[in-house]
Amino acid sequence: MATTKAGAARYDWDDLSVLHRNTLPPRCDFQLYNTESDVLARERVKAVSLSGVWKIHLADSPLETPTGFEQTSFDSSQWQDIQVPGCWQLQNVGGSGPHYTNIQYTFFVNPPHPPHVENECVDSGFHVWINGHEVGYSQVARKSSEFDITDFIKPAEKGVLAVPMYKFTDGSYIEWWLSSIFRDVVLLGFPARARFEDLSVQTLFDEDYRDATLKAETLVTGTETIELKLLDASGEVVGTGIAKKTVPETSSVTLSIAVRSPYKWTAETPYLYTLVWHLNGQFAATRVGFRQVELKDGLIKVNGQRILLKGANRHEHHPNSGRSAPYEFMKQDLIMMKQHNLNALPDELGFWIIDEADIECHGFELICDAALPASARALPFWERKQFTDEPAKDFTSNNPEWRDANLDRAQHLVHRDKLHPSVIIWSLGNESFYGQNHTAMIEWIRAQDPTRLIHYEPDHDAKLVDMHSEMYQNVTDIMAFDKDKSKKKPLILCEYLHAMGTGPGNIKEYIDAFYAYPSLQGGCIWQWSNHGLHTTTQDGKAFVGYGGDFGDIPNDGNFVLDGVLNSDHTPRSALLEYEKALEPVQILSWSATFSTASIINRLDFSRLDHLQCVVSISDESGIRSIDQLIAVPTEIQPGATAELQIPPVTTAPDTETFLNLSFSLKDDDSWANKGHELALLQVPISKTQRLLQPADTNGAALQVEASAAALSVASSETMSRWEADLVRGRLSSWQKNGTQLIAKALEPTFYRAVTDNDAWQDGRDWKDRSLHLAEIQARSVHWHQIDDSGVIVDVEQSIAAPALSWSLGLQTQYEFSSSGAVKLTIKGTPKGQSLPLTLPRIGVELGLPKQLHHFQWFGRGGESYKDMKLSQIVGLHCSTVDDLWTSPEHPQECSTRTDTRWSKISSSAKEPSLTAQFLKDPGGTEILLFDFMASWYDVKDIDEATHPFELEEKKQDHVVLRLDADHHGLGTGSCRPKTLDERALKTEPFEFTIVLH
Repeated sequence: MATTKAGAARYDWDDLSVLHRNTLPPRCDFQLYNTESDVLARERVKAVSLSGVWKIHLADSPLETPTGFEQTSFDSSQWQDIQVPGCWQLQNVGGSGPHYTNIQYTFFVNPPHPPHVENECVDSGFHVWINGHEVGYSQVARKSSEFDITDFIKPAEKGVLAVPMYKFTDGSYIEWWLSSIFRDVVLLGFPARARFEDLSVQTLFDEDYRDATLKAETLVTGTETIELKLLDASGEVVGTGIAKKTVPETSSVTLSIAVRSPYKWTAETPYLYTLVWHLNGQFAATRVGFRQVELKDGLIKVNGQRILLKGANRHEHHPNSGRSAPYEFMKQDLIMMKQHNLNALPDELGFWIIDEADIECHGFELICDAALPASARALPFWERKQFTDEPAKDFTSNNPEWRDANLDRAQHLVHRDKLHPSVIIWSLGNESFYGQNHTAMIEWIRAQDPTRLIHYEPDHDAKLVDMHSEMYQNVTDIMAFDKDKSKKKPLILCEYLHAMGTGPGNIKEYIDAFYAYPSLQGGCIWQWSNHGLHTTTQDGKAFVGYGGDFGDIPNDGNFVLDGVLNSDHTPRSALLEYEKALEPVQILSWSATFSTASIINRLDFSRLDHLQCVVSISDESGIRSIDQLIAVPTEIQPGATAELQIPPVTTAPDTETFLNLSFSLKDDDSWANKGHELALLQVPISKTQRLLQPADTNGAALQVEASAAALSVASSETMSRWEADLVRGRLSSWQKNGTQLIAKALEPTFYRAVTDNDAWQDGRDWKDRSLHLAEIQARSVHWHQIDDSGVIVDVEQSIAAPALSWSLGLQTQYEFSSSGAVKLTIKGTPKGQSLPLTLPRIGVELGLPKQLHHFQWFGRGGESYKDMKLSQIVGLHCSTVDDLWTSPEHPQECSTRTDTRWSKISSSAKEPSLTAQFLKDPGGTEILLFDFMASWYDVKDIDEATHPFELEEKKQDHVVLRLDADHHGLGTGSCRPKTLDERALKTEPFEFTIVLH
């Protein structure tokens, strides 16, 4: 556990010259079999698993480790139990809890020295003791370490494995953490006389990408004959090879097999061969995919074809066990990715993988940032990076003392994953600046594996890596990249579309740019899932915890909730929108004259022959015609278009009608069953949008009663009675057939609870301008009766924030009709100085009695906003207030439905009590599409809550209904790109009309 250098004691976890001791060289993960038939049956030699219940003791320092812990006679019976694999912070065994930071280090920064206190026997480094003997040491948390323990165990005798683990090592400066043994511990048996030590496979095509050569290399100990046999997916022999090793020392043997016209491996066609290796009665097997990755013609190409990365950044995560994710849970993640049209991650399912070394050290950026002069500190964070990156790299990335530590991580990465055809790009790490140690990594990787490309985002000019890479660029910038002829390598967005909170918006704009500009080869959304952890309050309320919820200081709060899945890995609206943008078939145009739809194949390698298409017709009455199967034209090549013939369509008069085309799998696949939908295209074929009218009446006279403070208007024919507050200028009561429809007065409103994307962009402006504190005041209220069947109330109002000079002047008019309808028209004029640049929304809010919690509407079905709505088709939808709420793990604006034609609200036992529509013109009948949101929560409570259980404590006793004429887009502002101008709600004059009946 300790070494001596120049007379000074140094500990392994605090010594850059000690990364490993007595570990075996890194290798690929291959499986051993007893016979060739076992290979075909996948009956591999059983490993002895040591996973299960272990004993654990937490010490404040490695120097306080219990004496004699490694001895077989040591009594650990009083120690606590812990599940291995698992993270001890999540198993109630004491010590500190989970700790989340995005950039900052959680300990005193003095590289390479880690803190010596609070080293609570966990993951960053570890020693291995067996039966009282020290076997070795290793660090680098997210890679496997192997030890030869032959001399430390005795057959048929019980042994003791003791593993002192260190929460922090010098490696903690270039990695992030949850702690403990979070992957399996196994014993593997290998023959002593002759054995495979490592395997490697490369596939090389000829110039026409027709025939290929399989190059197989193995590291072997002993003198034996090595035999190879290549089998296709049906088990037929495709080729063989043989070589004789004549020296006993461990050395390399290379064999080749020529293969004529092999099936090619791609993310769309993941055909795998089996390569059987035979040596000294032992068999090994590896899966082989024939594919060739190149930088050619300035593009990333596989098998000579440009590819588009449609990916996600993914980290192993489970809401209960942290980094120790069960196998089936991880597998379901990958299946879900495939089912939602992503293509960038295993071999069998078909993904492109950018495989990244476990290096991240941008905490040094904050150290340098704190040292900047005040003038530089005043700049936005992203602009300050120009002053911090250079000095920050000298801590580790450009420090020759850290060369071996960086190189070690690259070597373990490449050796571990080199057999996987899905891995097409090696990445040197994340946000670790650029220094000489990265150059050393590149040189080693190119020498070891010239068949793959190399990625590293901080090499911004792509001088040594094979592609430009950027994070969180806006769409305009990436389109300009393609037009810049000085760029000789492609661009990928290694992180984009930051999926934090409600959003992201503008997904389609990015994907459209990827299709339109060849040098833009896709990217990976950040990120796959939220990384919250299930926990409870002191009184037992369950919730999803994040930074700061576990007593962790410092922390970065909910910045860990930034995935397209919730922390329990259920899909969020973000995944549905991303899936929609990535659909393999898209519609370009519709011809009503010829009843044809022009479609395009968005795949890179495959035709659309594996898909079937079902046509349906829908309108405001629901689905009128369903499940009519139509032929998909054959031989639609990648990137090609075709005409889809649609059966004759009849539409109902004066009804908006849609053609829906559902493309699904024709047959079962490894990741989905027959009928799984991959694309749903919708085309409006009749655009008539009608104004719903109240039931016909005889126009009986309204009964009017008035005082200085209130106005009462009643329609005996429709059994309606309205109460208008003449002091505040608002509708305060509405009874219909004896039922009260208003529990809280109707008022114009313009604020929304700030989203995570808002908080970094427009939301700052809203808060600076005190929009969340703005109040409405009535300046004047007048009413008059226009005839026996109509009464009008005119209100002049202003919405203003305290202590500021801006306001919104409002002219509001209520028109009450004997038909039972209320027409509400609001005109707004921004006034004064220092106006907000944008408004969150423009609309009204009212409270409904809690029994009116059933909603039916004609519009987009799920959560949607003006820049996140394509995944939600227009149709007839029904829901309850409970089900409308999407319940984000960090409360914020959510659950809006867009492009609504009409909405009807009722109790469960009655006909619709209230119908809402918007008009383009107060005197016309042409409707305006609107947004609505219904919940149990006030916007102020949503804005202030940090967890759902806090919001639940403030649940209202009425339904909060919001009807919006316009709504600000979502954008991706939590990481730079703000809402696009064309999706922003500018602070400008406005007018809208609502009809309620």
